Amino acid sequence: MALVCVGIDVCKARLDVHVLPQGQAFAVARDGTGLNDLVTRLQALGPDLVAIEATGGFEQVAAAALAGAGLPLVVVNPAQVRHFAKALGQRAKSDPIDAAVIARFAAATQPAVRPLPDAATRMLADLVARRRQIVEMLASEKNRAPRTEAARIARSIARLIKALEKELAAIDAEIDTGVRGSPAWRATEDLLASVPGVGPVTARTLLAELPELGRLKTKQIAALAGLAPFVRESGKGKGRAMVSGGRKSVRTALFLAALTACRHNPVLKRFRDRLVAAGKPKIVAVVAVAHKLLSILNAMIRDQKPWQPA
Repeated sequence: MALVCVGIDVCKARLDVHVLPQGQAFAVARDGTGLNDLVTRLQALGPDLVAIEATGGFEQVAAAALAGAGLPLVVVNPAQVRHFAKALGQRAKSDPIDAAVIARFAAATQPAVRPLPDAATRMLADLVARRRQIVEMLASEKNRAPRTEAARIARSIARLIKALEKELAAIDAEIDTGVRGSPAWRATEDLLASVPGVGPVTARTLLAELPELGRLKTKQIAALAGLAPFVRESGKGKGRAMVSGGRKSVRTALFLAALTACRHNPVLKRFRDRLVAAGKPKIVAVVAVAHKLLSILNAMIRDQKPWQPA
C-alpha cells in the first residue's frame, strides 16, 4: 500500500500543499486560521509523512503547529529537494510545483521523523547564531582598521568595534544565564567541557545546534555534523574521500576544538600524531580528530559519563 506523503512549500504569505498518492493540492494562509485549517485537513488524511522545506525561518511556525498536532513531520533540506527536482527533469519552478516535488522527495527517500527542538533550544540556537555573526563582524572591522588612513573612518571603525564588543558581552551573558540556569543543559555542558579541547563556545554550539547528540549512532551524527567522509570512486579511479554538507557551524566548532585537542588532549594528540606519521596530510589528520572527538562526545552524552582518558 502506497504511503500517504505530504509536501509543503512555504513562502511569506501562504503554504502550498501537495498530497501523494492522491495528487490533491491546496493552499492555506500562513497565519493562525490557515494553520488550524491545515492541521484539520491533514489529520483527516492520516499521512505517513509530512515534509516541509526549510525556508530561512518562515517554516518554523508551521512546523511547530504540525508537530504539536502529532503529525509525522520532517523538515527537509532545500538543496537536496532542488537536486531531486533536477534529477526528475523538473525545470519549471513555482510554489505548487515545489510542494509536489517535496512530496515526491519524501515518498522516495522516506527521511526519519525527528522531534523538533523545543522553544528554549530554538532560542539558544538563535543566540549562538547571533554571537557567531557578531564575532564575524568584529573580525571584519578589526581587519579593516589597520588599512584605514583617514582619521574620520578610523574613529567610525573604533566606535563600531566598541559597540560590537558590548553587544557580544551581552549575548555571552544571556547564553550563560540560559545554559547555567537549566539543570539539564548545565549537566550536559559540564559533560562536554570535561574533554580537554572542548570549551564553553563549542559545548554551547553543540547544545544549541546539535540537539541530536547522544541520540544517534556514530555514522548518523557524523553525517549530521558534516564530518562523515564520502568516498569518490569510479571505475579504476579513486579520489580522496572528503567531508561535506551537514551543519556548517557545528563542523566549524568541532574543527576548532580538534585543533586545540591536538595540542592539549593526550589521547587525541597521539591519534593525530599516528595519522601524520602514517603519511596523512595534517589537515586530514585534524578532520579525523574532529570526527573522533564527535564520536566520543556522542558516546559520553548517550551514557551520561564524563571524559575518561582510558
